Amino acid sequence: MSQNNADARVRHWERTRNLTYLVLVIWFIFSFVVHWFAGSLNNASFLGFPLGYYFAVQGSLAIFVILIFFQNWMQDKIDDEAGVSEEEE
Repeated sequence: MSQNNADARVRHWERTRNLTYLVLVIWFIFSFVVHWFAGSLNNASFLGFPLGYYFAVQGSLAIFVILIFFQNWMQDKIDDEAGVSEEEE
């Protein structure tokens, strides 16, 4: 294995690992942190629901779906730049 190829693989893994860490941090925030503070947000309401409930239920689910698309989009970019894309040429 050439040194350039090994360096490219290491760089690809570093970027993939960093993306994974970012996604996990965002997931943690919207899975746990938002829910910890939901009680204090219940004094206000949105569309007739307590704001804490609305953020915890609706907001978290929306963020999770957006997070899936964001992670796939960024991983595709990383793979394309590293030349390991799964798309046929």
